[in-house]
Amino acid sequence: MILELKPEQQSILQRAGKSGMSPEEVLDQAFAIIHDQYRNDDWLLANKDAIAAQIDEGFEQAQRGELIDADDVVGILKDRHAKRRIA
Repeated sequence: MILELKPEQQSILQRAGKSGMSPEEVLDQAFAIIHDQYRNDDWLLANKDAIAAQIDEGFEQAQRGELIDADDVVGILKDRHAKRRIA
């Protein structure tokens, strides 16, 4: 397959070449990012009702004044992240 690259795409390949990456590695990385994006889109579509319900629940909690302090949220997220790394 032969592809014609736009000048800005050629520039990216040249820049990557200076950093030691081959054009193939650049394309592999680009395709991996696109693949992840599609996977995330698929997950969002498959779970859109559950996500919408959680957003609605959070909005209702906020309207009732059931909010969590920003510093507490950061701590909760750090704990969750640490537990995910362990598992």
